[in-house]
Amino acid sequence: MRSPETFDAYYVETRTRLLHEAYALTGDAPASRAAVRDAFVVTWHHWRKVGSLDDRDGYIRPLAFRRARRKHTARIWHRDKSLAPEVRATLDALAKLTPRQRELLVLNALSTLSLTDIGRMVGLPRSDAERELQTATSQFALTRDVQTTDVRRLLGELAAPLEEIRWPRATVIRRAGAARRRTHTVIGAGVAAAALVVSGSLVATGADAEATSLREEKVSAGVTVHAPEPADATGEPLIDEAALLSPAQMARFGAGLDWSETATTDNLSGSGLLAPCQRERFADPEGVTALARTWEGSATRTVRTTAKKGATGAGKRTRKSQETRVESTAVQLVEMSRDADRAAAAFQTASVWYGGCADPRTQLLDTFTVKRVGDEARAFRLRTWGKQKSTLTVGLARTGSLVVTTVVRSTGRAASDKATLTGLSASVNALCGTEGAAACAGRARSSATAPLDIGAPPGFLSVVDLPPVASVVGPWVGTDPERARANYAATRCDNTSFAGKGISRAKTRTFLFPGTPNDQLGLTQTIGEMAQAKARDFVAGIRTKIRQCGQANLGTTVTPLASSSSADSDLSVWALSIELNDSQSFPFLMAIVRDGTAVSQLGFAPVRDMTMARDDFVALSRRMLDRLEGLPR
Repeated sequence: MRSPETFDAYYVETRTRLLHEAYALTGDAPASRAAVRDAFVVTWHHWRKVGSLDDRDGYIRPLAFRRARRKHTARIWHRDKSLAPEVRATLDALAKLTPRQRELLVLNALSTLSLTDIGRMVGLPRSDAERELQTATSQFALTRDVQTTDVRRLLGELAAPLEEIRWPRATVIRRAGAARRRTHTVIGAGVAAAALVVSGSLVATGADAEATSLREEKVSAGVTVHAPEPADATGEPLIDEAALLSPAQMARFGAGLDWSETATTDNLSGSGLLAPCQRERFADPEGVTALARTWEGSATRTVRTTAKKGATGAGKRTRKSQETRVESTAVQLVEMSRDADRAAAAFQTASVWYGGCADPRTQLLDTFTVKRVGDEARAFRLRTWGKQKSTLTVGLARTGSLVVTTVVRSTGRAASDKATLTGLSASVNALCGTEGAAACAGRARSSATAPLDIGAPPGFLSVVDLPPVASVVGPWVGTDPERARANYAATRCDNTSFAGKGISRAKTRTFLFPGTPNDQLGLTQTIGEMAQAKARDFVAGIRTKIRQCGQANLGTTVTPLASSSSADSDLSVWALSIELNDSQSFPFLMAIVRDGTAVSQLGFAPVRDMTMARDDFVALSRRMLDRLEGLPR
């Protein structure tokens, strides 16, 4: 249960304490206030889960700290002329510590956490955390020219510059959190932007308060992470450049392509978004270090051009020339986390980036589970269908505390599944035996699996599932599921209703192209649950109606596209053409699927040249059956 009263009390009780800690961590009061405020917005979004935790601070504190680090500008206190000299000196002394030492010192002085819990938060065992804390305390005291017993008092005095901070009301925070939750039900920049406009701004109490909106909750490029720790005790890099793929190894990703390295970097500069579908700089923003390499694959082709022949223009001649152009690009990213558990979480995060790609006009085609590569591995195949069509082949693997990602984008022939697997195996084996690595790679095997749960409404298709439609403007955008009072997935032949007796939790959702000015164009999915016997009869009844409609109505053409049945599931797909008059007919693509007790109907109405390929619609119907398996029963 969501308890607004409990959340409001927690917000009022905790916000000042978290602000104090975040300010001590960054020295940036505005960024710290915005970070704590935003962390509470996210916390209300997930309050059903967070409210039941014994340690709610353990959820919100890392959120606030990450956002404070991301937003702040280094040594911003030097521009704040109102700071007392004592406060400025304390911040200067803290700035001379490493990020980990500073966090240890701040948490030990200002929080009630035990040293074991503090070590867990910064990614160190208790013994290491204790040694690092002693070093931090001694260095701070030496820089500040005080006794170590004065550290807690000096950090406590950092609360003074924060006394005039004004906060948004708890109701405003909850309203923003609710809007954020609604926004996250639809993946896509267009819908997110629209939801943000509707949701409005957070208005703080007091004339000097800072206004904000959910725009700050969107995933953004250029996230600032902890300063990396790129070397071991001997000064050698934790991830050696030699462990990245070589030009010879890249040859597997495209026959006839000349691969050239474009950059090798720790990915701490620029936007940090090196690959399509990547949502943040790193899958583990608290990671130890990372190394990335980017590539271009060029091909030289013979180009034929036709020109007029002679001064009079009579006749034509063909010229041949050689043209070199980039047909593929590739990215390999290796991230090191502090331990295997954090790396496993980063592996899942990266999996959702690609399994739920938020790039416009990008469709997930296949998801694979990969065996015998590291501790866990996956592969994905996607396609983009914008102005420049391309295929994306993605490999992800984790070995110990290391996560490897390879992404190849091809505008010509796509990299094969075999190339993806062998490239991923080579990436893992190059790291085998190095710091943080665990299992190596053997002979990789993959099997197609259902798409990942990407946080979309359970049972429903997502934007990433949807195929291209010809001649449309902009990307697919989905509406929020609503009660299925009407069923726009049905045809005139079946007139199926999900509002009948014995049907529960019936909902419907429509996907549109808001940039395309046509009210008829759209894809609608409707879901309902019923007893298994009724569900089988429900599907059988629709099949019968469609068959009879094609037989009884001379103006209606019914073309079966796919059909299958078993004790647990059913699938039927049709293309219909319903004659409206002697010169006009109405085309429609329709599918009905069943998974146990759940039934879903899918309908697409083409308009003029805005059409979907029949094979794509059949594949989408099968994907709908996959998604239906995730519906809670």
